[in-house]
Amino acid sequence: MKKYHVLNIIAFSLFIGSCNKAIKETKPTRRDLIEIVFASGVLEADDENKLTAQTDGFLIKMNFNEGDTVYPGELLAIIDNSQSLANARSAQSLSKIAQSNTLPNAPSLLQAGANISSAKAKYNLDQLQSDRYKRLYASKSVSELEYENTILTATTSMATLNALQEQYNNLRIIAQQQAVSQRSMAVVNTIIKDQNRVRAIISGKVYEKQKQLGDYVRKGDVIAIIANPKLIYAKLSVDETNMAKLKTGEKVIVKLNTDKDKTYKAVLHEILPSFDTGTKSFLIKAFFTDSLDFRITGTQLEANIITIEKKNALVIPRNYLVYGNKVTLKSKKIIHVKTGIVSTDWVEILGGIDEKDILILDDNQQ
Repeated sequence: MKKYHVLNIIAFSLFIGSCNKAIKETKPTRRDLIEIVFASGVLEADDENKLTAQTDGFLIKMNFNEGDTVYPGELLAIIDNSQSLANARSAQSLSKIAQSNTLPNAPSLLQAGANISSAKAKYNLDQLQSDRYKRLYASKSVSELEYENTILTATTSMATLNALQEQYNNLRIIAQQQAVSQRSMAVVNTIIKDQNRVRAIISGKVYEKQKQLGDYVRKGDVIAIIANPKLIYAKLSVDETNMAKLKTGEKVIVKLNTDKDKTYKAVLHEILPSFDTGTKSFLIKAFFTDSLDFRITGTQLEANIITIEKKNALVIPRNYLVYGNKVTLKSKKIIHVKTGIVSTDWVEILGGIDEKDILILDDNQQ
């Protein structure tokens, strides 16, 4: 009796095994087919602008909060930098001094002018003496040597006068150059002083406040992120192997990580000319055509970019296609087929078989 039961169990097991090895069949069918490219990304606001510090110091005043709307030129923060204030005051004072040195009554120019007047008087006197000795020499009242000495003295006086006049002109030019330089420095230091006052560059909404009142900031530190709240888009990263399939205008289906049960329609608006070597991905922008009811930038998302849509395509399950674009008929005959769109589950058939053909999985596919 026990032996009978054992034989039955063996037979039943063999029957189950043979059922498991039954050949699976399918036929090509018609269905709508789409080809998609997957992308991940975040929500971003258009015209994003980073409000940055242009000088070092402590934030002693902040006139904004996250969510505020700001306008160009609006004072948003003040940085305490006593050094730039002192430099500005010093530059203004030095500029005034340099400007005064260009005036005719400047001490250096007055002294140079007095030297010129003295030299001019001496030259006139020496020239008169030379003229007098010329007449005396003509009447043989003085020697030739005495006459030549008066000529030399007058010539030397003339050279001294010319040198002093050149010195005066050089002093005036140097004073003017210093005045220009100091005025420039004063303007630069005034600009630096004004950089303590951080103003909005564009109209927009404050999306992120990265510094707080009392924080010490350095030049270039980001204080806040401001962007255009009217346009929120999906910034997507796409694998480099899929970029050849993409073009602007293609449909995009977006799911926010905050609610993966809801989808939003968008359109591929722009392919950015940048490549991330770390992630091997390109960046693209997708603009929403649906109303976006969740508008917090930085929200992570997933997207499917529809690159091809085809109605009533002839398809087979993807696992019935083997390497080399081959399928196996029920007759065991292997056929090479021409394929089109390949999705996750389906392969479009463009030639080689039709809807009447029955396909099976070979032993390696089961």
